[in-house]
Amino acid sequence: MTQSICRSIAIGGDHAGFSMKVQVSKLLRDLDCAIIDCGAFDESPSDFPDFAEKVARELLAGHVERGILVCGSGVGVSVAANKIPGIRASLCHDTYSAHQGVEHDDMNVLCIGARVIGPELATEIIRAFLSAHYAPQPRHRARVEKILQIERRALAGEYSA
Repeated sequence: MTQSICRSIAIGGDHAGFSMKVQVSKLLRDLDCAIIDCGAFDESPSDFPDFAEKVARELLAGHVERGILVCGSGVGVSVAANKIPGIRASLCHDTYSAHQGVEHDDMNVLCIGARVIGPELATEIIRAFLSAHYAPQPRHRARVEKILQIERRALAGEYSA
């Protein structure tokens, strides 16, 4: 039996993630996924927040089902992406977190660190992320709703400095 795989992905990453982004793009094409490549398009110095925003825009516009971001550590793209309402991005360097983040927490953007993991592990993590589906038990649904409530309060200015 073949697992259903997410079929449309926006991918992006800075210069530090460029090489891995190229490898990930090949994997996605091999899995017959539609890809929107948000850059970078070479190893010239670039800024990860730009790519996090571009991937988020594609996802929020409904052009893709999920996003993948790659930078040196994965931390920067995760922090930047999570500033955007509607994005639930997580840094994952293991397969359990990649599928559990989708299944329990409705994660929609996977962040990976090109200087932390190699291409073989990245492939396994991406496959876990893409084949997972949000199907929460009531306790998971309640937790995601709490996350959304925090987001709504932040958008309303409750946490303004």
